[in-house]
Amino acid sequence: MMDATRNDDYRYCPRCAGALAPLVDAGRARLQCHGCGWIRYRNPTAGAAIALVERHELLIGQRGDGGFCIPCGHVEWDESVEAAAIREFLEETGLSVRIERLLAAHSNFHRADQHAVGVWYQGARYGGELRAGGDLTAVRFYRYGDLPPLCFPTDQLVVEQLHREGLL
Repeated sequence: MMDATRNDDYRYCPRCAGALAPLVDAGRARLQCHGCGWIRYRNPTAGAAIALVERHELLIGQRGDGGFCIPCGHVEWDESVEAAAIREFLEETGLSVRIERLLAAHSNFHRADQHAVGVWYQGARYGGELRAGGDLTAVRFYRYGDLPPLCFPTDQLVVEQLHREGLL
């Protein structure tokens, strides 16, 4: 049985402030408020990324923590995955892109405290000026053999896919 209560920061109900107690629901350990019946479901967040490949080089960003990744970010409550990918890419790279195709969707389990489902698109530049912004401190294009180590294992899966397809 999956224990979704492990490492959970909820102790009290966000609706009525009643104490939460363990519950087994559909074979999973959850937390439930016995006062109002609210159940704590720990669901992943959605992330979106755009892989921009030009002249067999992939645009990679360096994060504030020093790691490297394909420019990405979380989907806001009121936006589509596609809109989030375009917005995040512009914020982090200064470039306007259009989505050309869906590349991949992967579950990110690399952090025990956070589960995200990522969606990667291939994009094409149509405007803007390349500059780092948002969560990124630097952005530049890399050839496949010169890529820095990526901090997200799922980004590496996307890189390998682009390489197999002959784009990198």
